[in-house]
Amino acid sequence: MNKQFDNKDRLKGKVAVITGAARGVGAELARYFVQSGARVVIADILDDRGEPLAEELGDAAYFQHLDVTSEDDWEAAIPEAESRFGVVNVLVNNAAILHLATIADTSADDFRRVLDVNLVGPMLGIRAVTPAMRRAGGGSIVNVASIDAFDPHNGSVCYASSKWGLRCLTRVAAIELGMYGIRVNVVLPSVGSNEMLFPFIGTAIRAEAMDLDADPSLIPTDRLLREEQIIDVVRFVSFLASDESPSCTGADYPIDRGQTAGHMILGLPGDQPITE
Repeated sequence: MNKQFDNKDRLKGKVAVITGAARGVGAELARYFVQSGARVVIADILDDRGEPLAEELGDAAYFQHLDVTSEDDWEAAIPEAESRFGVVNVLVNNAAILHLATIADTSADDFRRVLDVNLVGPMLGIRAVTPAMRRAGGGSIVNVASIDAFDPHNGSVCYASSKWGLRCLTRVAAIELGMYGIRVNVVLPSVGSNEMLFPFIGTAIRAEAMDLDADPSLIPTDRLLREEQIIDVVRFVSFLASDESPSCTGADYPIDRGQTAGHMILGLPGDQPITE
């Protein structure tokens, strides 16, 4: 995306672990965090994508091979981050996988695989980082869910269930960790990585995947470009990670262009812009 961001000192002094940071929204989060003054651990299983990104970002970032479902990987990652950058005070649980199929065509192994990455992974991350954040006197954990956790669709039984569970995990963690000054929130974007989506859709409709809700009459801000939507997600996550949001914890934050606000019904009053 290579876009310059404002608030360059928003995350100054922060040490952040971002999972799934080798590509997509995670990579943009890593770039933004570095530009905002943080030191960043790019945590992912995609070594061939994460290492070049770390080189691009310079001394303020390094790549850590991390399988979020592995307790051993988590137990190694946090001490390594502390040895390089100091105490970790931000965790962004962004890593996720997608499986699209009907319930009838979904195996138990399919369901467990998605839950392991999308829900068990964040739980392990929260558990692993809590001692470091307690030593730091507090911190911020941001879980990246999906608007599917509010507004699921057919074929999303694995993904939507995992993201719905992530909302509950967020609340429990916020309740248990608040006494240590650790805030835990969840963002619910309506835009994510097309690299996850493309294996499940035909090539003829991949271009439409850039805007699955293409009718601009139905969603309040649907005219936003995909890049603008991703920037909104990145900015909001950085806000929750920063000291600018001390009262924010245990909450859902949809970043969905108004998708869950309701929909315009054509033919009813208010369906057309006011003209002078």
